[in-house]
Amino acid sequence: MKLYRLYVFDLDGTLYRGSEAVPEAVSTVAELRKRGAMIRFLTNNSGQTRAFYMEKLERLGFEPKSDEIYSSAIGAAKVCAEKGLGRLFFVGEPGLRETLLESGAEVANSNEVENGQAQAVVAGICHSFTYRWLNSALQQIVNGAQFIATNTDATYPIENGRVEPGAGSIVASIQTASGVAPLVIGKPDPMMLRMILADTGVAAKDALAVGDRYETDIVSGQNAGVDTHLVLTGVTRAAPSGQSFSYDLSALLG
Repeated sequence: MKLYRLYVFDLDGTLYRGSEAVPEAVSTVAELRKRGAMIRFLTNNSGQTRAFYMEKLERLGFEPKSDEIYSSAIGAAKVCAEKGLGRLFFVGEPGLRETLLESGAEVANSNEVENGQAQAVVAGICHSFTYRWLNSALQQIVNGAQFIATNTDATYPIENGRVEPGAGSIVASIQTASGVAPLVIGKPDPMMLRMILADTGVAAKDALAVGDRYETDIVSGQNAGVDTHLVLTGVTRAAPSGQSFSYDLSALLG
């Protein structure tokens, strides 16, 4: 396989599962760096801050830099800022709330308890999701708030080959209740990949998107016009015909 200027790696299921690095992942990323490639990390998971991913990737041996890490929470915060949506109702983990606050937004709720009307509901993975939180999000949207989803992944992979419900399960419940389809920020939308290309100054033809979930990681790469590689270490267990794939990341080294 050819050497690209830029490799954009998904996290869950591609570089690690839960608290364990995927076999061959650390050594492959290190070797690509040694060969002069730029590395970026892009996760649909909105539940944590950039600092969290920095610490986790460091602990697992990937030696990241802060500006290499992108998430759907960061993308959602950027989109809200660009749209002038400064007061937000979040449905998610503390990491999503902190990311929105770091962007300069005002957060109009403390978990399920709302404090006045917001301009947008921003929803992501939420392990403490309740009926009350669902109802509060519904009322915000009924009263005019825009609906923004960090991503719509139905599940995400963890240790021992298991999966758990993802942000898509939360988003779907809000959409069902409100009858309003959200603006989706994360993969398969190409927005985050295009942001990375712009930030690095790399042309689409010189980048490779690598992930374990065909319908998000790979389709987002296709939508952004970059080459893609599917690794069968996470959610997707078989590659569609014609799709570049491997059983671990070492295949990227040729």
